[in-house]
Amino acid sequence: MPRKPRATYHVYVVELEDRVWNNARFRRCNPDYRLGMPFVYVGMTGLDPDLRFDRHKAGIQANGFVEDFGVRLRPDLYAVYNPMPYHAAVEMEVELGIALREKGYGVWQA
Repeated sequence: MPRKPRATYHVYVVELEDRVWNNARFRRCNPDYRLGMPFVYVGMTGLDPDLRFDRHKAGIQANGFVEDFGVRLRPDLYAVYNPMPYHAAVEMEVELGIALREKGYGVWQA
Protein backbone atom coordinates (compact mmCIF):
# COMPACT_ATOMS: atom_id res chain seq x y z
CA MET A 1 0.00 0.00 0.00
CA PRO A 2 1.53 3.38 -1.01
CA ARG A 3 2.30 5.82 1.77
CA LYS A 4 0.38 9.06 1.98
CA PRO A 5 2.74 12.02 1.32
CA ARG A 6 3.60 13.96 4.46
CA ALA A 7 2.24 17.49 4.67
CA THR A 8 5.44 19.27 5.65
CA TYR A 9 5.71 21.98 2.98
CA HIS A 10 4.40 25.52 2.93
CA VAL A 11 3.68 28.26 0.44
CA TYR A 12 4.40 31.76 1.72
CA VAL A 13 4.03 35.37 0.62
CA VAL A 14 6.41 38.20 1.51
CA GLU A 15 5.34 41.81 1.14
CA LEU A 16 7.97 43.86 -0.70
CA GLU A 17 8.77 47.57 -0.34
CA ASP A 18 7.21 49.88 -2.94
CA ARG A 19 10.66 50.79 -4.25
CA VAL A 20 10.93 47.31 -5.84
CA TRP A 21 8.88 48.89 -8.66
CA ASN A 22 12.02 50.84 -9.62
CA ASN A 23 13.55 47.53 -10.79
CA ALA A 24 13.08 47.08 -14.55
CA ARG A 25 13.03 43.25 -14.33
CA PHE A 26 10.26 43.38 -11.74
CA ARG A 27 8.23 45.84 -13.84
CA ARG A 28 8.63 43.72 -17.01
CA CYS A 29 7.24 40.68 -15.19
CA ASN A 30 4.18 42.62 -13.98
CA PRO A 31 2.66 44.37 -17.00
CA ASP A 32 -0.85 44.18 -15.49
CA TYR A 33 0.10 45.62 -12.10
CA ARG A 34 -2.70 47.77 -10.69
CA LEU A 35 -1.58 51.02 -9.05
CA GLY A 36 -1.90 50.90 -5.27
CA MET A 37 -1.83 47.10 -4.93
CA PRO A 38 0.94 45.48 -2.85
CA PHE A 39 4.17 44.03 -4.23
CA VAL A 40 4.88 40.47 -3.10
CA TYR A 41 7.19 37.49 -3.46
CA VAL A 42 5.54 34.04 -3.55
CA GLY A 43 7.61 31.01 -2.55
CA MET A 44 7.44 27.50 -1.15
CA THR A 45 9.54 25.85 1.50
CA GLY A 46 9.98 22.79 3.67
CA LEU A 47 10.79 25.14 6.56
CA ASP A 48 8.48 27.19 8.74
CA PRO A 49 7.70 30.35 6.71
CA ASP A 50 9.00 32.58 9.55
CA LEU A 51 12.36 30.81 9.49
CA ARG A 52 12.48 30.93 5.69
CA PHE A 53 11.83 34.69 5.72
CA ASP A 54 14.63 35.18 8.27
CA ARG A 55 16.99 33.18 6.04
CA HIS A 56 16.09 35.34 3.01
CA LYS A 57 16.81 38.51 5.01
CA ALA A 58 20.13 37.05 6.23
CA GLY A 59 21.19 36.28 2.64
CA ILE A 60 21.02 32.49 3.12
CA GLN A 61 19.66 30.86 -0.08
CA ALA A 62 17.96 34.21 -0.56
CA ASN A 63 15.95 35.66 -3.36
CA GLY A 64 17.44 39.09 -4.05
CA PHE A 65 14.10 40.87 -4.06
CA VAL A 66 13.21 39.47 -0.63
CA GLU A 67 16.68 40.12 0.75
CA ASP A 68 16.67 43.74 -0.47
CA PHE A 69 12.98 44.68 -0.32
CA GLY A 70 11.24 42.14 1.96
CA VAL A 71 9.14 43.81 4.65
CA ARG A 72 7.08 41.08 6.31
CA LEU A 73 5.24 37.84 5.75
CA ARG A 74 1.59 38.06 4.67
CA PRO A 75 -0.01 34.99 6.31
CA ASP A 76 -3.43 36.41 5.44
CA LEU A 77 -2.60 35.44 1.84
CA TYR A 78 -1.26 31.92 2.42
CA ALA A 79 -1.90 30.39 5.87
CA VAL A 80 -5.12 28.68 4.81
CA TYR A 81 -3.17 26.41 2.41
CA ASN A 82 -0.49 25.13 4.81
CA PRO A 83 0.92 22.60 5.47
CA MET A 84 0.76 20.36 2.39
CA PRO A 85 2.73 17.63 0.60
CA TYR A 86 5.64 18.67 -1.64
CA HIS A 87 3.92 18.32 -5.02
CA ALA A 88 0.85 20.21 -3.80
CA ALA A 89 3.11 23.03 -2.58
CA VAL A 90 4.89 23.22 -5.95
CA GLU A 91 1.54 23.59 -7.71
CA MET A 92 0.06 25.96 -5.12
CA GLU A 93 3.07 28.30 -5.36
CA VAL A 94 2.37 28.81 -9.08
CA GLU A 95 -1.39 29.04 -8.66
CA LEU A 96 -1.15 31.54 -5.80
CA GLY A 97 1.17 33.76 -7.84
CA ILE A 98 -1.27 33.67 -10.77
CA ALA A 99 -4.24 34.46 -8.52
CA LEU A 100 -2.47 37.43 -6.93
CA ARG A 101 -1.42 38.78 -10.35
CA GLU A 102 -5.02 38.51 -11.52
CA LYS A 103 -6.01 40.69 -8.55
CA GLY A 104 -3.46 43.31 -9.64
CA TYR A 105 -0.61 42.55 -7.23
CA GLY A 106 2.98 42.97 -8.35
CA VAL A 107 4.35 39.41 -7.98
CA TRP A 108 7.82 37.86 -8.12
CA GLN A 109 8.40 34.11 -8.11
CA ALA A 110 11.76 32.34 -8.28
